[in-house]
Amino acid sequence: MSRPRSPWAWATWRWPVVLALLTGIGLASGLFSDGGFGDALAGACLAAPAAAGLWFGWLRR
Repeated sequence: MSRPRSPWAWATWRWPVVLALLTGIGLASGLFSDGGFGDALAGACLAAPAAAGLWFGWLRR
């Protein structure tokens, strides 16, 4: 029997999971691409977690 899922858990882990997926996509794209769209995708996916960390960690003091 499974436990009912708590909306609190989803609200807590939603953005860390999204940022982790973006980081993984960006790292894989940067590793396996050779110019063009892959490098742009890697840059955008890796810039999003960096921008979120900058925004919530440093700029919102």
